Amino acid sequence: MDLPTTLAIALAALLFAVFCGWRGARPINVLKGPRMMPWRPLMVAGAVVALLMAAHVLNLLGMKTGDPRY
Repeated sequence: MDLPTTLAIALAALLFAVFCGWRGARPINVLKGPRMMPWRPLMVAGAVVALLMAAHVLNLLGMKTGDPRY
């Protein structure tokens, strides 16, 4: 992937993680019943994707990430 695509995916994943964190932190409304969306696991998944894209951006900019033996 090129740099603009990677940055767009990283930004989208970060915004998704922030949105899911906001939704997961809202108080539970007992009258509406249980939540049907697992907001916290979705937040973690978005944060993992954002972290992977950040490492890919660093690799595209010329920095070495990963095992120092290679």
